[in-house]
This record gives sequence, structure tokens and C-alpha cells, in this order.
Amino acid sequence: MTNRFKIAVKVTPDATARPNELARTMAPHPLVHQELPYDPEYFVYNRRLATSRMNNYTADEVYWQVRRNVIMRHTAELPTEIKGPDAEKLLNKVFTRRIEKVRVNRCSYQFACYADGGMITDGVLMRLAADRFWYAQADGDLFSWLKAHAAGMDVEVFDPNVWVSQVQGPNALKVLEAAIDGDYPARFRYFDVANVTIAGQPVVIARSGFTNELGWEFYLLPDTDIRAVGDKIMAAGAPYDMQPTSAEAFRTRRIEAGLLNAGSDFDETTTPFVAGLGHMVDFSKDAFIGKAALEHADKRRRTWGLRVKDGDTPIVPQIGQMLIDNDASAGKVCSSAWSPYQQCGVALVRVEDATLQPGDTIMVECTDGIVRTAELCETPMYDKERLIPRGKRIDIPDVR
Repeated sequence: MTNRFKIAVKVTPDATARPNELARTMAPHPLVHQELPYDPEYFVYNRRLATSRMNNYTADEVYWQVRRNVIMRHTAELPTEIKGPDAEKLLNKVFTRRIEKVRVNRCSYQFACYADGGMITDGVLMRLAADRFWYAQADGDLFSWLKAHAAGMDVEVFDPNVWVSQVQGPNALKVLEAAIDGDYPARFRYFDVANVTIAGQPVVIARSGFTNELGWEFYLLPDTDIRAVGDKIMAAGAPYDMQPTSAEAFRTRRIEAGLLNAGSDFDETTTPFVAGLGHMVDFSKDAFIGKAALEHADKRRRTWGLRVKDGDTPIVPQIGQMLIDNDASAGKVCSSAWSPYQQCGVALVRVEDATLQPGDTIMVECTDGIVRTAELCETPMYDKERLIPRGKRIDIPDVR
């Protein structure tokens, strides 16, 4: 078994002090001052700092905030700009889905593969103009991959120095309506992109997020008054007691929704088929990197959700090679958490036996060292049609 370690970086909550040397070196979010009063701890993500923990909410409290109310989180997603006459050509070469189908002012979930079919990373592609895109990627290095494969093309690939924050929860769009100057965007559906002004500053917003709740993201431009934008959004959220939150706001909800985390739920050894993303590989398009390997790859899915319950005890599956079947190692727990809504431990797992399917039982070791019976399940674990992030399901949940 391979041990994995996470280094937490403490940043002083003293408003008169600057973040420590590592925080300065690794580029904290420009709205980091909103997090400092809550004794945050940080980890490195895309060579940026992201909050792993804060003291204003417990994990359960922040879960209910995003399910019933609203939260804000400053993320470390890394936007890369791809611009020029050959921008679409380059992206079609790198990604597995057709780029020409992405209209201007729309988003598209995209991932890239190596030549052997292994996945590099994933993210949200935003088409800002016919020849201009932003790709807000998860942790990993796609920037160098794009630069390398742009050779000989009429295209620029560069860091636009843009930062991303998210407002998520049932009241998220009410916060947006209060924050923007003037009228609400005439067209702002799920996965739409819009240009607005907040506190007199231009801001790009997108109807997306990593919680599978109703929400939006705002993209902070380098030549604007970022503090004014942040202050205006916080003021708009004040009637809902909106506060900054850490990665704990995302963990359980994205596991329940089946939203994969690059580096833990898939890596360079995982094909899109194994990860359950085979439906997002378009073999009808011209050659893309990894196409030949994926055409001959095993098409069976091996990544599923998992539930484990033991009375009223809050049980969480242990991350690692912890799945057991017939007294033998049977797979990996990739991500895990406690679900306050479902009242059980939840996980995303990768099984070694591709014949295992949702509804099948398997043994899993939990964080207390006890091996328990668990059940594989489909994802999303509920809201199968993803009506919540589309604003078509607005019930405020209680314990299931």
C-alpha cells in the first residue's frame, strides 16, 4: 500500500500581517483576505493555494449550507487562454469531444488523454469568441501539453492571470442578482457564460460549479479592482449569511454527484471508459490524441459510487486499496466522505472486476479499521437528471 501525504499551509488570520513565504510563493487567491479571519489551512493545487479547512463551519454544517442556502469558495482552478485562427483546431486535437459544437458564450466539460488513452486532466472549456477560449482546468499540467501540440499552428496559448471563485447553493442566483450592476443577464442558463459588471468592474460569470447545486462562478480579471468585486459579492450574500468556505464544501456533494477529481478519481493510468466517461469520447471526429488507443481499449466501466452504513455511526470508507471481495483485494476507494443527507458513508471507487455493477455488494475497510459490507451504486446517487444545478428542482432537503 502506498502512503499519501498532504502538507497543510497555515496562513495567519492577523489582518495586518502578510501570508507566509510559501503562501506568497504559491500565489494565494487575490481575495484571500476574505478567508483569513477563519484560520484557514491551505494546500497546493495548480501551483496555487486552495483552502483545505476553515473554522467557520464543520464539514456537516458546510454541506447543509450548500444544499439549503449558499456558500462562496475561492478556488485554485487554473484558466488557460487559447486564442487565434487555429484555436479550435488545437483543441480538437487535444480533447475527445467536438469543439465546433461549443457555441460562443457556452461551456463544455472536456478532458484530454495521452496517446495511450490515459487521462491527463479535466476541466470546463469556455468559448468567449469564435477564436478565443478559456480552459479552467483541475489540478495537472495541460498548459505544457497545449503549448507543445500548438507547434506549427496559428494560435496563442498563455496564462491570462485569471482567478476563479464559486457561489453555490439554492440562493446563489439571488446573490448574483443583488451583486451585478444593472439588469440580470437576459440569457444565463446552465453552462452559459455572460459578461457583467460588478462594482463597476467587468466580470465574466458562468453557470457552473463543482457541487452539482444551483450556482455560478466568477472569473476575476487582472486589470480590475478585484477587492471591490469581492466586497460587492460578499455584501450581496450577507442577507443569506454567505461566508467563504473550504474544499469541505465540495467533497461530499461532488462525490454524491459523481463529479470526478483529477489525480484521485482518475490519473494517467485510467482511460475514460474505466472512469465512466466513455460517452464523452467522440470517435466520429478526426484524429485526436489517444483516439487509436481508445478504439482498442476495454470499454467496460469500473468506477462507481459506493454506500456503507452501520446503524447511526458516521462511517467513512478509508481511501486506498481498501475494497475486498472473496478475501482478496478488489479495488480502490478513490474519494470518500460522510453524507449528512443520505446518512451513510459515500465514496467513488474503482473496482478491479469489471463485471461488478451497481447493486452488487463488496467489503470495504473504513477509517475506524473495521471492514464492512457496502453496496456499489450509480452516480449521481440522487438527482439522476441533474435538475438541481439547472434550477429545475428547488426543494430544500432534509435528512433522507
